[in-house]
Amino acid sequence: MALNIPALIAAILFYLLTFTIGVWAAWKTKKDGKNSNQIELAIVANRKMNLFILLFSTTATWIGGAYINGTAEITYLPKGGLAWAQAPVGFFIGLLIGAIFFIKPMRSKNYMTMMDPLQEAYGNTMANFLFLISLIGDVFWFAAILASLGATVSVILDIQSYLAIIVSAFTVVIYTLLGGMYSVAYTDVIQLILLIFGLWMSVPFAMMNSASKSIANTVIREVYQAPWIGKIEMDYLGKWLDEILYLSLGSIPWQIYFQRVLSASSTTQARIATSVGAFGCFFMAVPSVLFGAVAASTDWNQTSYGLPSPFERGEAGMVLPIVLHYLCPTYVSVIGLGAIAAATMSSADSCLLSASSMFAHNIYKKILRKKASAKEVLLTMRLSMVLFGSAAAGLAFLSHSVYDLWFLSGELVYTILFPQICCVFYISNTNTYGSATGFLFGLLLRLLGGETSLKLPPVIHYPGCRLVDGVYVQLFPFKTFTMLVSLAIIVAVSYLSTFLFMHSIIPIHWDICNVMKGKTSTISLPRSEEVELQLNPLHGRGNESEN
Repeated sequence: MALNIPALIAAILFYLLTFTIGVWAAWKTKKDGKNSNQIELAIVANRKMNLFILLFSTTATWIGGAYINGTAEITYLPKGGLAWAQAPVGFFIGLLIGAIFFIKPMRSKNYMTMMDPLQEAYGNTMANFLFLISLIGDVFWFAAILASLGATVSVILDIQSYLAIIVSAFTVVIYTLLGGMYSVAYTDVIQLILLIFGLWMSVPFAMMNSASKSIANTVIREVYQAPWIGKIEMDYLGKWLDEILYLSLGSIPWQIYFQRVLSASSTTQARIATSVGAFGCFFMAVPSVLFGAVAASTDWNQTSYGLPSPFERGEAGMVLPIVLHYLCPTYVSVIGLGAIAAATMSSADSCLLSASSMFAHNIYKKILRKKASAKEVLLTMRLSMVLFGSAAAGLAFLSHSVYDLWFLSGELVYTILFPQICCVFYISNTNTYGSATGFLFGLLLRLLGGETSLKLPPVIHYPGCRLVDGVYVQLFPFKTFTMLVSLAIIVAVSYLSTFLFMHSIIPIHWDICNVMKGKTSTISLPRSEEVELQLNPLHGRGNESEN
């Protein structure tokens, strides 16, 4: 293969367009927001985001390169198929649940980040640990996004993938650093338009290639490999349900989602944007599914790609760009490359802004430097963007399976953060002791369940755990089980600790988290003296200044 010059020129033009729009949005933000709170402007766009821009931004955020490539990959895999392409359904359900149950409580107190209510309820020490979980999720997701773009570019342009990773990371960091939320939102508009046009335009060309059978003939009938519809065996039903729940509920506790919720001018607008985003995610998965189906229906020996197939070569993760390159005309593959690059950038900048916003606002401003000026916080935010972007790019060099890395990015968020945020909004009187215990048990149970992509064998063999191709597979829905155990422990330990302190079974001076400082009650002390504790606005969950 030789360097694809037309595709290279198109890629350069796309990056210049994205960069220009991002810089223009930064200039416009600076011009229009001279008298605004600069931190609020950078993180939540002064809570005045235009509904049209918000609709595009919310939809584009979830449709990343990992989502597009990963859905095509899992549809194509002989042991996968459409039945296991659960992300579109999971994200659709998750966004609707978020719109119904989580938007109003998050907006009710004008929070700046998702971490604010957790920090308010459980204190600064717990905020540090919970932030780490969110940070790991954002950085891993960013890495998966960059890796998917690198794989695409390496196939279509015939250049090393690390070049695309470096250029993409650099571009995203610069325009996000300059313009914050507005740069991210405005670039999302052009990126989503390019994505819709590029992918849907490419589909007919791939489907009509003479090397491919009609996908209608291969949906349930084996031709070149197993039918692309896939199947869910009864033994694997628990695993399937586990992953659907993980994708649905685990897609809620992310700052990239709540950043848009908090940027809306009203609760109603936030709900509209989230609902439209749910349908948009589902709609944009259709081209990826079709590409995966075409790949499963293709006689690769009739193409210049040849045999063995992408699956046999271990290149299933690049099946979408492979279809674009080998089954579509050159100009179509160039447009497809732009579509995937657009999907990548639209999610990458959101991950970067998410992590840096929480670090600057919740960790640096509220814990490390409480008297920090707005300029100092903004500088910290920008420096952290460079650090987190570099870390994600480094991880992208090490990734092997787009879908595995993408799934892994949300595992700890689901099992640990989702129970915490549910308790904050819907279960009163949970406290720091419960939060800490739930965190530890959630982390421990998840790690003991094993992780194939990290080569961690399971220590706990749940019912149905079996050895498949030399790797242990948990067929029991252990991720959801871990999440529910964490949730139950937060509630149980919170109420138990309150009971023990209230009845002086544990001496009140052992209350190192000061959760009892917010309880108004008569407590019997060892000397039978009665003291009345004063009411605290945190209603007994924990004292932020003491944590």
